[in-house]
Amino acid sequence: MPGAKMRKKSNSRRVNSLPQQPSMASSLASSSRFLLHYRKISALVFFILVVCLIVVLNTSLRKEGVSQSDVPSNRLYTVEVVNEFPHDPDAFTQGLLYAENDTLFESTGMNGASSVRKVTLQTGKVKAIQRMPYSDFGEGLTLLGDRLIQVTWRQSTGYIYDRHNLSKFEKFRHDMPDGWGLATDGKILYGSDGSSTLYQIDPQTMKVVKKQIVNYQGDEVHRLNELEYVYDEVWANVWMTDCIARISQTDGSVLGWILLPNLREGLLHNLKKQIDVLNGIAWDRDGDRLFVTGKLWPKLYEIKLHPLKTPFNGDIKQMCMPPAFPFS
Repeated sequence: MPGAKMRKKSNSRRVNSLPQQPSMASSLASSSRFLLHYRKISALVFFILVVCLIVVLNTSLRKEGVSQSDVPSNRLYTVEVVNEFPHDPDAFTQGLLYAENDTLFESTGMNGASSVRKVTLQTGKVKAIQRMPYSDFGEGLTLLGDRLIQVTWRQSTGYIYDRHNLSKFEKFRHDMPDGWGLATDGKILYGSDGSSTLYQIDPQTMKVVKKQIVNYQGDEVHRLNELEYVYDEVWANVWMTDCIARISQTDGSVLGWILLPNLREGLLHNLKKQIDVLNGIAWDRDGDRLFVTGKLWPKLYEIKLHPLKTPFNGDIKQMCMPPAFPFS
C-alpha cells in the first residue's frame, strides 16, 4: 500500500534526524576538562590578586617610611623616674659611675674647672675631689679594680687615680684620636672619641686592640660621648641629643634607643638657670639601678626603662643621629 510505505519512510526520517546522545565516558571526560580549565583560570586570578596586593602594600610602606621610622617599638624605650637626687649644678659632667654603698665617682670638664670627685648619691655632696690643671679638660671616667681611669679632651692622654684617696699616680697615652667616653666590662676598656668609632683598649698597655663602627640600619652613629657598660652592652650618650644608644659589644650595631627628652625639658621648664646636654650614665650592677644626669644639671635621676608600646611617629635617625662632629 502506497500509504503505508509513505508512513514508514516518514518515520525513518524522523528517527534519523534526532541528535545522538553522548556516552557516559565522553560526558565525564568533558567535565574533567572543564574543571581543569576552571582551576587553572582560578589559580591565575588568585596569583594576580596576590601580586597586586603585595605591590600596594610595598607602595604604602614606602610612603610611610618618608615620615615615620621603621624601628620596631620594642627597640625603643622611654623612662620612668624612680628617684631624684641632688647634683652639683656647677658640675660639667663628662664621666659618671656607681661604685658601692651609694657612692658615685664623677669626672667634670671645662678648663680650670675639671676634676675627679667622689660623691654621695643621696645628698650629692662631694666627699673628695682631685682638681686638674687648667690645661686639662676632663672627660670620660671608669673604674677597674682600685684604678680610676680618666681620659682628657683634645689630648691623647689620660690619668689613673687611686680610688681610695683620688691621688693621681700615673699618666698614660692612648691610641684614640681624642678622649670622650670610657667604660669597662671588668676586663677591657671601651672608649669613644666623639666619632662613630667604639674602641676596645687593653687596660694594661692602653693600646687599642679593636675598633668597631657603631651603626644603625646602615648608617653610622656619630658623636658617641659618655659610656657605660650595662647588661653586657655598651651604652652611649649621643652628644647634643636626648638619646642613649644601646650598642652590641660584638659588632657595634645599635640594639635599641633610650629616649629621655622629658628629663631635660622638665628641668628647663622649672629652672631659670641654663643647663647643658644629657651626659652621664651609671649602673649599680648589684642593685640593678640606673642613674643618669647631664652637664650642669641640678638633679641626678634613677630611672627604669619601659619598652615603647605605642607606635613611634617620629624619625629616630633625625632625633638621635646628628651629623659627624667637625673635628678641627
